[in-house]
Amino acid sequence: MTWIITADRPVYLQLIEQMELAITAGEYRAGGKLPSVRELAAEASVNPNTMQRAMQELEARGLVKTQRTAGRTITEDETMIQTLRKRKAKEQIEQFWAAMQKLGFTRDETLSMLQNEKEGA
Repeated sequence: MTWIITADRPVYLQLIEQMELAITAGEYRAGGKLPSVRELAAEASVNPNTMQRAMQELEARGLVKTQRTAGRTITEDETMIQTLRKRKAKEQIEQFWAAMQKLGFTRDETLSMLQNEKEGA
C-alpha cells in the first residue's frame, strides 16, 4: 500500500482515511488478515503508537477486529464495507461539485462537460 502523509492534518486521521480507502477498494479483503501495527507503521513511515491509534479507531468503527492470537482482520461484513464505499464516493462527488462551483461552473455546465468527456469529446 502506498501511504501519502501530509502536514496539514493529524496523521492518525490520514491513516484511518487511507485504510478505509484500501478496504473499500479491496486492497484489504473482507475477513483478511492485516499486517502487524509495527509493519504498517514502518510501511507508512509513522510512529507505531500513531498507527495503533488509527487501528483502534477502525476497530471502534467496526471495520477491523482484533483477535488475541490471530492479530487484526478486516470485518467480514460486506454490507458495512459497501456502505462505507458509497459514503466515500458521495464525499468525493460533493468535493467535485464544490470545486466546479469555485471555478464558476453551473451544475448544468458541469454535467455537460462530464457527458462530453464520457463521449470522448
